[in-house]
Amino acid sequence: MKNTKKTTNPWTPPYCPNPKCRHHNNNEVTWPVKKIGYYRRLQTPTRIQRFTCKSCKRSFSTQTFANSYWQKRPDLDSKILMKTVGGMANRQIARDLKVSPKTVDRHISRMARHCMLFHNLMMEHSPPVREVVVDGFESFEFSQYYPIHHHVAVDKETDFFLYFTDSELRRKGRMTEAQKRRRQELELKLGRPDPKAIEKDMRELLEVVLDGIDKVVLHSDDHKAYLRSMKTLKTEIDHRITPGSQHRDKNNSLWVVNLLDLLIRHSSANHKRETIAWSKRRQSSAERLVILLVWRNYMKRRREKSRSSPTPAMERGMMERPLEIEELFAGRIFRGHCELPPRWAKYYDGAVTTRALPCNRQHELVYGY
Repeated sequence: MKNTKKTTNPWTPPYCPNPKCRHHNNNEVTWPVKKIGYYRRLQTPTRIQRFTCKSCKRSFSTQTFANSYWQKRPDLDSKILMKTVGGMANRQIARDLKVSPKTVDRHISRMARHCMLFHNLMMEHSPPVREVVVDGFESFEFSQYYPIHHHVAVDKETDFFLYFTDSELRRKGRMTEAQKRRRQELELKLGRPDPKAIEKDMRELLEVVLDGIDKVVLHSDDHKAYLRSMKTLKTEIDHRITPGSQHRDKNNSLWVVNLLDLLIRHSSANHKRETIAWSKRRQSSAERLVILLVWRNYMKRRREKSRSSPTPAMERGMMERPLEIEELFAGRIFRGHCELPPRWAKYYDGAVTTRALPCNRQHELVYGY
């Protein structure tokens, strides 16, 4: 029997995971860190090395930098992600995986936070856009008395899903007298949505998408609030309006955003017509949408029937090949290393509330994410 040499793991922490430590955004080759033993667990790898930062005295381990940090079932992430963009509702996913619906809810929220950080890091070094198409995707939360508007922006040349925000709306359209009375009762009790919400939230979307761009061609339909939202922007905008009544085929200037709307309807159980799987909270709707954004941009090829078709991110020169799920979840992304836009920061913190619900829990984990 031969004696084999004991191998050691050469990996060292790249920075301190404590966001309050001066070495959290570490740019130095080395920093004051030392090993303080290890602990064992049942999952592979069974031996986990522990460290301590000599500067802030915070202890941590190699697992702190893993995407599976604080997870009991890390094997569920990849399965839930594909089922989420595959048109399954949360309870259907839970039945299929034989887990609690609450487990699926928590995994989706956590994946959404990871996807927000991933997309923003990718956008930091992405090329500027020249033609942008914007539109509103209408759905509802809790019940049909609480419609919402997701404002989406797409790169016209590559189908790249750039960013989105959302707005609360007042229920409109044909209603019975009983429905009108019910709407009035709810508005007296819970308040009425801001009538200028679409204008404000579209302006916020454009500020993020057009940040640092001097001139852009912007395509939209003839929604009057869109024109008002552009008045205070610094970017020189060549605004080209396509009437909403125009036939929505490939010859339509808004085709790329209409295609995204179709994809959202097709791939998201909460946005299908006549569904019982609608989002109970705007927060949950945004979380599912950001997961679809990452899947659409970095994983899914532009043309479904062409196996050689590139992804939108490949078309923009941001990646050389489609992103694999294992690569997306290869490591933890720390919030302190990525500056999120204001609206996405609210999504990350779970701070977008649904007025019909008395309790809106926020994301308050200190060490988890």
